Amino acid sequence: MHTKDDWITTPITMDLLRGALDLERTEHGVLPHRLPARARAQCTDGQLAMAESQPSGVRLVFRTRATAVELDTLPTKRVYVGTPPRPDGVYELLVNGRPAGRGSVTDGHILTIDMTTGSFERRPGQPGTLRFTGLSEGVKDVEIWLPHNETTELVALRTDAPVEVAPPSGRRVWLHHGSSISHGSDAAGPTAIWPALAATRGGVELINLGLGGSALLDPFTARTLRDTPADLISIKIGINLVNLDVMRLRAFTPAVHGFLDTVREGHPTVPLLVVSPILCPIHEETPGPAAPDFGDPGSGQMRFVAMGDPAERASGKLTLGVVRDELARIVAQRAADDPNLHYLDGRDLYGEPDSAERPLPDNLHPDAATHRLIGERFAELAFTADGAFADHGGV
Repeated sequence: MHTKDDWITTPITMDLLRGALDLERTEHGVLPHRLPARARAQCTDGQLAMAESQPSGVRLVFRTRATAVELDTLPTKRVYVGTPPRPDGVYELLVNGRPAGRGSVTDGHILTIDMTTGSFERRPGQPGTLRFTGLSEGVKDVEIWLPHNETTELVALRTDAPVEVAPPSGRRVWLHHGSSISHGSDAAGPTAIWPALAATRGGVELINLGLGGSALLDPFTARTLRDTPADLISIKIGINLVNLDVMRLRAFTPAVHGFLDTVREGHPTVPLLVVSPILCPIHEETPGPAAPDFGDPGSGQMRFVAMGDPAERASGKLTLGVVRDELARIVAQRAADDPNLHYLDGRDLYGEPDSAERPLPDNLHPDAATHRLIGERFAELAFTADGAFADHGGV
């Protein structure tokens, strides 16, 4: 049993974090961000603020002889009106790259969201403590992956032996941007989101800019990708543009070109992979917007439905079919002068046979098993000899 005097408290600074691009000091501690302050200042949308502050892919990494670790955090729990309570976010412990424990913090703020009105209500809460004990003796590299789906203020890190900054891994850095599916949607935990699974199989360090509901070709996101050091970059484009109904084909094409132009300003020769949407039957030929459908009010089950009319494609409304065709054309056009630009059809990650076998539970997001499938397929397609990231690590 540890006493108060046994613990060493280590300040949480950026050099102990991987996967975060900014660290904000708060009343209680520090808050990791996946978008820098300048980008956040250019958009006050509540959905984006929530998504980018959820630390998908963010982990505390340090070297230590400690056999016990405590982490005080202040999470923000989400409650959706009309649906069952969500499970607590999961923290996962890795020691020398191997799973060594997992846990949750049950305390925290409560954010109640009404999907039918778009309203938010916040109830303040208190920090809680996560404990990992019985770690192996000797010097080791420790990673604590933060919950991919809970905004998480880091209050205090305590160990029973000193902590030092872990040396660089030597692995190449993979910078990925996408929507809620890349963010993690309904994955089983932070290391089980499909980008994390693919990164492990590909032997790379992940920076995940999967932003739920916010992959909208925003210029500030393109500049963030431009300014973030990376060896490999992928951009998954399409589903949010359709299900939020934010633009027509006339605007989409130059917006994609502009987004890629900006990324290339900072990474002129880095392998750049453009990924189109996975299969999503409700939006394959039907435009957005998407809307929540609670069905039987007593069931507590929410699914999404497409509210557009297929006939509206004639006036330029986007569907996933339209998006895929245009992305393939844009990449083929640009690749004539950019041999490091590649295209991946998202249906190669999850397509019609998969939809028949394991349909999207809410018509929009994959379940935990499908995250694993997508991660494995991405690794096979991107990191092997014939993939866009060939010769940059392998499975």
